[in-house]
Amino acid sequence: MGLIAGAIAKMITKNSGGWISSLIVGLIGAVVGGWIGANFLGHGVGEFFSLWSWGLAIGGSVLVLWLYNLITKKKI
Repeated sequence: MGLIAGAIAKMITKNSGGWISSLIVGLIGAVVGGWIGANFLGHGVGEFFSLWSWGLAIGGSVLVLWLYNLITKKKI
């Protein structure tokens, strides 16, 4: 899930990078999205085939990429 979520987030934000960075971004994003979902929305990342889980993982990955670009001053 992390590799796919990271790749989708990279397409959304138009970032470059290889599959390793996509995997890292996806894994971190899934954790961040799951934490946000569990603490603020009442439901975190659950099953692999759940649209909710994919939405949280991709949303978290986009947030991680946005913060990374903000810190490194890259434009999206």
